[in-house]
Amino acid sequence: MEDMNQPSKYVIETRGLNIFYGDFQAVKDISLQFERNRITAIIGPSGCGKSTVLRAFNRMNDFVPSAHATGEVLYHDQNINHPSVDAVQLRRLIGMVFQKPNPFPKSIYDNIAWGAKMNGFRGNTDDLVEETLRQAALWNEVKDNLKKSALALSGGQQQRLCIARALAVRPEIILMDEPCSALDPIATLKIEDLMRELSQNYTIIIVTHNMQQAARASDYTSFFTMDTDRAGIMVEYNETSLIFTKPKDQRTEDYITGRFG
Repeated sequence: MEDMNQPSKYVIETRGLNIFYGDFQAVKDISLQFERNRITAIIGPSGCGKSTVLRAFNRMNDFVPSAHATGEVLYHDQNINHPSVDAVQLRRLIGMVFQKPNPFPKSIYDNIAWGAKMNGFRGNTDDLVEETLRQAALWNEVKDNLKKSALALSGGQQQRLCIARALAVRPEIILMDEPCSALDPIATLKIEDLMRELSQNYTIIIVTHNMQQAARASDYTSFFTMDTDRAGIMVEYNETSLIFTKPKDQRTEDYITGRFG
């Protein structure tokens, strides 16, 4: 994995990805390409495999005993499911922010410092905490209360802290699994503004059920639905502006106009 940070045209690419839970096929034949420093949204009805695919990008599905996959997930042209790939190291490079904010039951400061140290950080911790909180647009709100419990923050602040915590281990990619679904509209817009700012330095892939969010915040959008076997399939992938104004597939148009899903 020494060359994983070397530039390539696509940061992540899937080729014929199939994911199963036991005998059930959750997603079928997914082929996608993700460009560097872009925000890509994955949208579609509940149960169509959006989160399953997202979790394949940093091998979070490894924690589900019945899960197994065929096809390839390439990170800088290397198959991440190859036995030689260290999943722990992979997750340092490809961070994840979950649907429900999940700060550690520690101080704001320790939420960032502890995770970074666990991942081998040996620099100035104070500087790292300030830098990542600034990146997450949270520093000015918490700088005088860094020893305060992270659990005392609002939901939106907790989610931005979780983003800061993910940034502290210096990832290249940030995966976001419906990061705003538990937040109010104001906190949601703050996260969207933050995503746009972070995309200058990071590649972001977001699963969202909120089509307005996908339209506002992403550069590219992929629409998933289910086939007759209830396996998730990708219908269409394009620039977000085209997906929402000139979709090529009737199923996409039906979904984004509210005719189904």
